[in-house]
Amino acid sequence: MFLVKMFKKRMKKTGIFYGSSTGTCEDVAGRIAVRLGVDSADVHNVADMTAGMIEDYDVLLLGSSTWGCGDLQDDWYDALKLLQQTGLKGKTVALFGCGDSESYGDTFCDAVGVIYDGLKDSGCTFAGGGVAVDDYSFDSSSAVVDGCFVGLPIDEVNESDRTDARIEAWAETVRPAME
Repeated sequence: MFLVKMFKKRMKKTGIFYGSSTGTCEDVAGRIAVRLGVDSADVHNVADMTAGMIEDYDVLLLGSSTWGCGDLQDDWYDALKLLQQTGLKGKTVALFGCGDSESYGDTFCDAVGVIYDGLKDSGCTFAGGGVAVDDYSFDSSSAVVDGCFVGLPIDEVNESDRTDARIEAWAETVRPAME
């Protein structure tokens, strides 16, 4: 038993924070938690985020739905300011978001890009980026940097049949950052 414990990898403390007005991003956050083995007690509505919560985690998985013409979910505006003020030096951040690629194809998952832009100078290390765009149908997204998504885009409106496979593939790219 001692040898098993000795060789078992210690997982970094991981928290998932989501902003969700209709429950879609909350559902996706829960599915990501299950896939990555994150306890449900570590899945939080971003409206409840505090500086202490940010400090408690080594890895932050941050998710927002996109509203209007590429806007963050309402609760994210204060949360993004809090993340910037608290500082993320030494932390790993992975992003995910929900959008509608058919009705809002010109701002698909822009909230992910807004969070990325807001945190790229915060001292954090990003994980889970590099998601290929060719598996998605959309016109434009600020979440695309250097030809790839900076996080996981999810379209539960038009492509819900692809969500689980997308989460699974993305989770495998994030998992090493949690070890």
